[in-house]
Amino acid sequence: MFLEISAYELSEKIGKGEVFPSEVTQFYLQRIEKIDGKVRAFLTLNEKALDEARKMEKKASEKRSLFGIPLAVKDNICTRNLRTTCASRILADFVPVYDATVVKRIKEEGAVILGKTNMDEFAMGSSTENSGFHPTHNPWDLQRVPGGSSGGSAAAVAAGEAPWALGSDTGGSIRQPAALCGVVGMKPTYGLVSRYGLVAFASSLDQIGPITRDVRDCAFLLNHLVGHDPRDSTSYPYEPPDYLKSLGRDIKGMRIGVVTELSGEGIEEEVKDAFYKTLEKLESLGASVEEISLPSFEYALSAYYIIAPAEASSNLARYDGVRYGYCTEKAEDIWEMYKKTRREGFGAEVKRRIMLGTYALSAGYYEAYYGKAQKIRTLIIRDFEKAFEKFDALVSPTSPTVAFKLGEKVEDPLKMYMSDVCTIPVNLAGLPAISIPCGLSQGLPVGFQIIGRSLGEETIISIAYALEKEIGFKERPSL
Repeated sequence: MFLEISAYELSEKIGKGEVFPSEVTQFYLQRIEKIDGKVRAFLTLNEKALDEARKMEKKASEKRSLFGIPLAVKDNICTRNLRTTCASRILADFVPVYDATVVKRIKEEGAVILGKTNMDEFAMGSSTENSGFHPTHNPWDLQRVPGGSSGGSAAAVAAGEAPWALGSDTGGSIRQPAALCGVVGMKPTYGLVSRYGLVAFASSLDQIGPITRDVRDCAFLLNHLVGHDPRDSTSYPYEPPDYLKSLGRDIKGMRIGVVTELSGEGIEEEVKDAFYKTLEKLESLGASVEEISLPSFEYALSAYYIIAPAEASSNLARYDGVRYGYCTEKAEDIWEMYKKTRREGFGAEVKRRIMLGTYALSAGYYEAYYGKAQKIRTLIIRDFEKAFEKFDALVSPTSPTVAFKLGEKVEDPLKMYMSDVCTIPVNLAGLPAISIPCGLSQGLPVGFQIIGRSLGEETIISIAYALEKEIGFKERPSL
């Protein structure tokens, strides 16, 4: 029953007393028990979830928006008294003593945390194969990846193990797995959602956002994530609107730019076909569609893989075995302890990016690599600004391919990095973007990305909602 009901509809039914929080939570816990052995979306379950839902029922008179609705949380977002590992062995036993701001907000609105979802270690990856514990499988085809790094969250929503989930997006880590799993994923404007309690990968790029079954749920959950937070120095002092009011707005007359650098070379033919059919639907809704070239995007991938590892190198220096986390058992002195702890605790991809970042920041190379990458970032921001002088939104495929097979790209980091070629420019510029499913290729979902100007969430939500209704994507994996 609950597999067919959105989180928004659940909220209405719980509010009317037609279903009870414990009933809903028990359904999802049983669903996880039944199929997560195949999908492996979760790392840690909240053993108190059902008790928390039952306690909610005693407070039924309280009118809270997310009252009794279960939710899954990516494992790099801190949850008080619930293990938070970042899918890394170096944090295998870390239990935070506080909630991230987003978790605190949704708990205050009555949400029930089901558990913590799998991810690429420290959010570094595009397939959830870099987890320090186990890979997650795509519910559409268990031999394929769910995308990454928020692959566990996207797979959980797609498989019906949670009505919705939280993810984080540094270079496409919400949108790309949402595309590969046939669900909706949104990266908000940088600074719109607090990063307090998000374990840092690349601080100037990271952003928390929703992964949901449909656009209405995305707007609904986003309403409860946004807002200024004095504990996050990058948080916007901004009074956000009610994003649910963006739904149903007429998009007739809107100007949509198709980014040629993100929709041509390197995109699978069937992905292109689904993308261009979706453009026709945009035109049928009365929007004008026109191609635009943003030449700096050619260098976005290269710039990102200097900036993000550089910030990771700095952020991950704190994992030294002294204060918390894993510490090697045998070391003759403190220097050997540092080396062995990090060698044994970090996985191969994390080590690769730390070394890349440390090299880029080293004396004699800083300006040649990191400095130049930041200049390219400025060019990308300017190209976006110029484009938004003419267009209301920009569009592209979310991912150049559908979900690829487990192990297919593990031995070729560059090939893996290309999975984020369509999403990375958005993070470098700090803009909002949403991915919605727009069709199938080889029986697997294809994602359509809509990019907005800074704080342009209302516009892209209204376009996404109108398109979602026009596309009518109802397919679900058969698990």
